[in-house]
Amino acid sequence: MSSGDNLFARLLKRQALPVLDTAPAPSAPGVGLHLLLDPEGRVLHMSGPLRHQLTLTIAPDRSPLLRDCLMPHSALTVEGQPADWQGHTLDLDFLAMSDTVLHVRGWVQPLGDDWSLSLLDIGDLLHERQQSRSREQCQVLAGHISEQLRVCSLPRLGDVLRDQLQAVAQRWQIPCVAIALPDDQQEGWQEGWQVHRQFSTFPAPTLWHDGQRLGNGLSSLDATTVLHLSVNQGMREHALVHPLFGNTDGLAVPYRDTHGVAAWLLCGFYPAPPLAPDLSDRDWQHLSAAIAAPLLNRLREQLHDQQLERLEALQVLLGTGWWEVFGARVQVQLAPCLALALQLPTRPLPLGNWLARIHPADREELGSRLQALDEQGKALLVCVRLHQSDSAQNPVWYRLQGQALGVGEHRRLVGFMLDISDIKNQQQQAAAAHARLDNLIASSPAVIYVQRYVEGALQPTFFSDSLQPLLGWSLADCADGALIERVHPEDRDHYFERTRQLLREGATRARYRVRDSRGDYHWLLDEAKLLRDDLGLPVEAVGLWLDVTEATLAAEQVKQSEERYRILVEDSPAMICRYRPDLTLTFGNRPLATYLECLPEQLPGVSLGSWLSDEQREAFVLRLAQLTPEHPVSTAEINLQLPGREHAWWVWSDRGVFDEHGQLLEIQAVGRDNTQVRRSQQQLTQSAKMATLGEMATGLAHEINQPLNVMRMAIVNVLKRLSNGDVQIDYLQDKLNRIDAQVQRAARVVDHMRVFGRRSEIEQKLFNPVQAVEGTLSLLAEGMRGKGVELRIGDIGFEVNVRGHVDQLEQVLINLIVNARDALLSKREAQRDFEPWISVHTDRDQRSVRLWVEDNGGGIDPRLLERIFEPFFTTKPVGVGTGLGLSVSYGIVENMGGRLSASNALEGAQFCIELPIALDD
Repeated sequence: MSSGDNLFARLLKRQALPVLDTAPAPSAPGVGLHLLLDPEGRVLHMSGPLRHQLTLTIAPDRSPLLRDCLMPHSALTVEGQPADWQGHTLDLDFLAMSDTVLHVRGWVQPLGDDWSLSLLDIGDLLHERQQSRSREQCQVLAGHISEQLRVCSLPRLGDVLRDQLQAVAQRWQIPCVAIALPDDQQEGWQEGWQVHRQFSTFPAPTLWHDGQRLGNGLSSLDATTVLHLSVNQGMREHALVHPLFGNTDGLAVPYRDTHGVAAWLLCGFYPAPPLAPDLSDRDWQHLSAAIAAPLLNRLREQLHDQQLERLEALQVLLGTGWWEVFGARVQVQLAPCLALALQLPTRPLPLGNWLARIHPADREELGSRLQALDEQGKALLVCVRLHQSDSAQNPVWYRLQGQALGVGEHRRLVGFMLDISDIKNQQQQAAAAHARLDNLIASSPAVIYVQRYVEGALQPTFFSDSLQPLLGWSLADCADGALIERVHPEDRDHYFERTRQLLREGATRARYRVRDSRGDYHWLLDEAKLLRDDLGLPVEAVGLWLDVTEATLAAEQVKQSEERYRILVEDSPAMICRYRPDLTLTFGNRPLATYLECLPEQLPGVSLGSWLSDEQREAFVLRLAQLTPEHPVSTAEINLQLPGREHAWWVWSDRGVFDEHGQLLEIQAVGRDNTQVRRSQQQLTQSAKMATLGEMATGLAHEINQPLNVMRMAIVNVLKRLSNGDVQIDYLQDKLNRIDAQVQRAARVVDHMRVFGRRSEIEQKLFNPVQAVEGTLSLLAEGMRGKGVELRIGDIGFEVNVRGHVDQLEQVLINLIVNARDALLSKREAQRDFEPWISVHTDRDQRSVRLWVEDNGGGIDPRLLERIFEPFFTTKPVGVGTGLGLSVSYGIVENMGGRLSASNALEGAQFCIELPIALDD
């Protein structure tokens, strides 16, 4: 019986027929399942309480084989006959009711001429084993997560936590998982929560994002148990929590420590009981603790370190530090930064060593104040100088403050020292600074001015001396409203708005043009601030004019240049874009967006590889990887599949942008649509292929007629024997076999013509060039022999792969052989004793394979060798040939990365097809 008959029989056996006992039932206990089997393993009878759970039925006319009643993976256990199973424990799986599986274990025993198979249900044992294994895996994973979070560095804590959430999501197939921590920025009486880290598996929607605030919903839950959210149970009980889970099934697992409820493990789109039946609430709480406990410890450690860093940085920035006097007030401990500034050790040192760093003029006062602080509790506040060996240096002043803590033996004096050298030296520096300022105002290239506030208006009252060389005006020339007359007419509204903003906001920054004494305009950058009195009323405005004419004109030129280049890029007929090494677009001009049927602003963030096939994408990325700072440019033709459109071909030129280390940062590309050219080439190739088929039509007709004649003669002989009554079985069988062989021969020819005539595939594939040689010979061999042309076939039995289209390579070989045949037949008409032959042989090396087609037709005129690959060039008579065969063949081989060449050998022409060997992926 064939496999189809077996399948049909099994389908019949699974029909819902009533159970009929076709053999006497053996005596069996009332537990489990008992089957009576014949020596071939067919089920004759079944009994026991488990039989009601099975979908197995026994037809009255035929009993099913036991292996046909089992699940496919379990059928391998009962290969052979029952006698082979004796002495073995059999674990079998039956299909039970409601599409469940019945797991049983048993043994087989002889029972007369038949066999008895006794089976017990082991589903509970398997379920308990699965639960134990799942809990063990949960504990192992929890321990691994805790260890990873505990030992990782603080900067990588977020990434490691995300990786561990991903491991949890993948282990229990959770679409969305997150860890929520208290929201420190939550306002209100009730504690809020915030998503610290989350992970969403593809293609599940992202339910949460990092840093998302969840509000107070989780605070309303009972934090002593695991919350299972289900849409089937309604939403009133947890109305505040359901929206956080997208109003779908979910799981919320709390974690408690000494601070109370410190974290929640959230699982979205996840009904836990059916998807993780082996995990109890305690297992989930253990998993939540494994994630939250080390995470909170590390975060609190990070917060503590940040506080210490801030305190240390604050002390360094302020030039201050703490000090503490203890040990019966005879020892002092200094902050590290303060000890470094005072050039003292950081360990406890005698109080006298500290006082020795104080200037003698202030040392006695400080000692007295410390004693008063210790004895009377009087607050310490004193300014002292440091003792310096070089008296020429500016004195270093410190402000000391302190207080007494504790009583008796535990009494300590604590305080801080603040560097106030700048404040103490302010009076000395003020005079020098004032003198320098006067000199700066007089010699500054900018113009400093003062405008007095008078009844809501600002009137100039002072200009620095730099006004004269800059604009050629004096204060008198700008008084009484004359200044506004020198502002450019187009900028006067802007100047009035500057004045209003200055009076309204107290400060302004504006840019406008002012005419100088020669009539030329200068761009001035005006920065001013309004000064007020104690009552907040305006007094005067102090400002600065800075000549920014050159910078403004240069910026305008740059802006115009950028606009010209922008128009050039946007209006260019070429497709111009920039993208990262992962093929993500960062910019695309309008022609590219139009070609991709989207807007230019929609291109950034889109992957250019989404329109490429996997093979095209790998080749594209490999080409980019070969760009270097020395050779940053690469050009290739790429093939894209756009939505709702045919394949498109672009001529694509890339230029890499590298950093100082030679790392590829970005690629700038220019593309040109080459689709019409490529389609014309394909149509030309297909037309040449059809022309080749037309030229071979006569030979193929002979190829098919020959087996038809053989079949006709065989049938005539058989009919003649039948009419004479002299028929032998061997004779008939021989004739029929001969007819069958000829039918297959004709079918192969017709089938190969059909395959050869169809269009080539879009993308090139890997294939062995021997396939093209064999296909060519199957079409032309018999026709060549019929015309008296000898085919000499060399050794072609090698295993290499090239990349291209096997039917196109076959088209090239057919064209070369047919051209050689026509040349040979023409020569034989002129020379009757001529014996034509065509040789096809191959050779290869490490990089390429070569296919040779050679004849003895006398060769090609050397003057024509350079033109034979030109389109429409032919040496055949008018009306014979199109002149496209060799031109199309040359293009086909070139598209495969190879080269087609022609030369003259000793006896005739020889053509060589050289193709690069491709490595299998």
